Amino acid sequence: MDTKEHLIREASPEDISAVVASVSGLFAEDGARHDPHADPSWPEREGAEYYARLLSSPDGLVLLALTGQRPVGHLVGRLNGPDPLRPSVRGAELESMRVAPQVRGSGVGSELMRRFLAWAAEHDVNETRVRAFATNTGAQRFYQRWGFTHTHVDLARPLY
Repeated sequence: MDTKEHLIREASPEDISAVVASVSGLFAEDGARHDPHADPSWPEREGAEYYARLLSSPDGLVLLALTGQRPVGHLVGRLNGPDPLRPSVRGAELESMRVAPQVRGSGVGSELMRRFLAWAAEHDVNETRVRAFATNTGAQRFYQRWGFTHTHVDLARPLY
């Protein structure tokens, strides 16, 4: 997407701090709200090294969404597989995605998703996956609009 309002492009090493800031926003909005054990300090503590490695990997995709020069979102994807339990699957995981609240509904999320799916197709992926918190119904609706369906249910029980 390259309009007067928004630009979405692959992130570069110079964009690491912007990616980390967007991921920090995701952790604060999503992880901290839906998972009492999530560590909201992870992006600031370890994100720069993690995303720098991913940027240099042929199996990773890091997209940055901008309004003017201001970062307003990101998408992180990675190739995975083959899985010995599912040997015919060449997969890609949408690991992390965020659109800043002030631009939600503007098409930024849809363009990030289009870019991710195109990248996956270019890498001969035959299945894409994403995880969303069970209580984040807005994210689930977005992913379902893109054809993602429920395949597993994770159940957890605190022991204390």
